[in-house]
Amino acid sequence: MEVFTTEDFEKDYSVLPKQIQKKAKRQEQIFKDNPFYPSLHTEKLHPKSRAVWSFRVDKNYRVIFRVLGKNKVVFIAIGPHDWIYRIKF
Repeated sequence: MEVFTTEDFEKDYSVLPKQIQKKAKRQEQIFKDNPFYPSLHTEKLHPKSRAVWSFRVDKNYRVIFRVLGKNKVVFIAIGPHDWIYRIKF
C-alpha cells in the first residue's frame, strides 16, 4: 500500500504527543500490510457517498483517509476521535 499525506495531515501529526506519533507510525505499518486488520477498526464514514474512511491509532485517536486507487491512499487528517469526526470533508 502506498500512502500519501496532505499538508493538513502533516501539520496535525506534528503537534501530536510523541507517544501518539509513535503509535500512529506503528498503526500505519499495519495499515500498509493489511488496511482491514482487525485492530485498526477501519470503517467508511457517513455519508458513504463521501468516500472517506478512518482507522484507529488507539482508543482516542483516528486517521482519516481517502482511497486514490488500487493500493494508493491519502491520509487527510489525524487527531482525537471527537474532533476528527466533526471535520467536513
